[in-house]
Amino acid sequence: MAIAWVYLIIAGLFEAVWAIGLKYAEGFTKLWPSVITIVAMAVSLYFLALAIKTLPVGTAYAVWTGIGAFTTAILGVVLFSEPIHFSRIFFLLLLLVSIIGLKFSAVN
Repeated sequence: MAIAWVYLIIAGLFEAVWAIGLKYAEGFTKLWPSVITIVAMAVSLYFLALAIKTLPVGTAYAVWTGIGAFTTAILGVVLFSEPIHFSRIFFLLLLLVSIIGLKFSAVN
């Protein structure tokens, strides 16, 4: 089962790659950012599918989207100078705590 969590983390990180890729692809008008985005989508879904073979689908999906959302929000600040303030940090930390909580409360 531990490998399923590794698959899920990989899937979540690739979700962030394709979310950021959407920004660079500019509505799929730029070729290479579009290709990278589509490949990242496929990789993300592939690893999610592997994880769901073992993990409960509700837990896996929530953790997948949580990892993607958390990582994308951080990358938005780093790459695009999106604003960062106390409330944003607070809620990102709550998201991180929720992801960790779901991992440790999973029955499988």
